[in-house]
Amino acid sequence: MDDYEFSAELWIWQARQEDGWTFLSVPDEVSEEIRAYAASRPPTGFGSVRVSVTIEDSTWQTSVFPGDSGRYALPIKKAVRRAQGIEAGDVATVRLRIIDS
Repeated sequence: MDDYEFSAELWIWQARQEDGWTFLSVPDEVSEEIRAYAASRPPTGFGSVRVSVTIEDSTWQTSVFPGDSGRYALPIKKAVRRAQGIEAGDVATVRLRIIDS
């Protein structure tokens, strides 16, 4: 699988604003490739796709979720935000790889 690298702004999911759920939007062209991959696989919960993510020196596994805009949303764990000193409104450089499951 390919590695994708991009920068995007972190944002708080309004439906869970009180809980501080923080995401970033995967760019259109990367979202298109993820969507094509997902279409070739058995359906998963919420249309999610498993990924490995690196921001600076933090690497973890999670899932990206399709959003209303056609872009996938990538959740950014609180532990990663703290370790890297980033929060909603900041721009992070992300390296993302689809995990072939």
